[in-house]
Amino acid sequence: MAGHSKWANIRHRKAAQDAKRGKIYTKLAREITVAAREGGGDPEKNPRLRAAIEKARKFNMPKENIERAIKRGTGELKGETYEEVTYEGYGPGGVAIIVKCLTDNRNRTASEVRHVFSKHGGNLGTSGCVSYLFERKGVITVSAEKFDEETVMMAAIDAGAEDVVNEDGRFVIYTDPSDLEAVRKGLIDAGIEIEEAKLDLIPTTTTRVEGENAQKVLKLLMALEELDDVQEVYSNFDMPEEVMNNA
Repeated sequence: MAGHSKWANIRHRKAAQDAKRGKIYTKLAREITVAAREGGGDPEKNPRLRAAIEKARKFNMPKENIERAIKRGTGELKGETYEEVTYEGYGPGGVAIIVKCLTDNRNRTASEVRHVFSKHGGNLGTSGCVSYLFERKGVITVSAEKFDEETVMMAAIDAGAEDVVNEDGRFVIYTDPSDLEAVRKGLIDAGIEIEEAKLDLIPTTTTRVEGENAQKVLKLLMALEELDDVQEVYSNFDMPEEVMNNA
């Protein structure tokens, strides 16, 4: 899971940079809109919406933008209709990649994703070609600077977490998808501040890449992240830490 955690850190750094330019707001708004459409506009009754709003606030998305996105989802305001589309493929060295998108034009998105895969030495595959290499998990992150490991570990396990790992200055707490909300509430009740709580895809097996292939994999993943329609990029790569540190 170390590669997954490191990639999450790289994505977070990039998102923080994009937020300074307002670039990430489009992606955040889409997620809020779809979450509201699927589960209603009340974040207390809609965990996906609440997670999307919390993430938007962390990137200083204006309150009015958040409210407009919710209203588009509930139908109070007119707007584009987005659908969720998932693409699967392979990167350099045979690493597995899953790309989750929200799009108002499936043909455009497919073309853009296929182009990025091809340009960076990967191949877009068929549905199901790599998804079996991942499992869905609840993932909660807590700052290791603010809380000690024993406190987080005890609170997480008591709330029903499966595992707690200390990685890169954060505690990463893994749960069964159905237990994510209970564990999140348990941590909050214990006075522990949560950075993020969401459902994620975790690789069950990894593919090692080094040298030029490792660098190519990161370039491919970052290029996919740049696409406006792309919300999440998952991969099962394992590579030298120094390559990821320089990303």
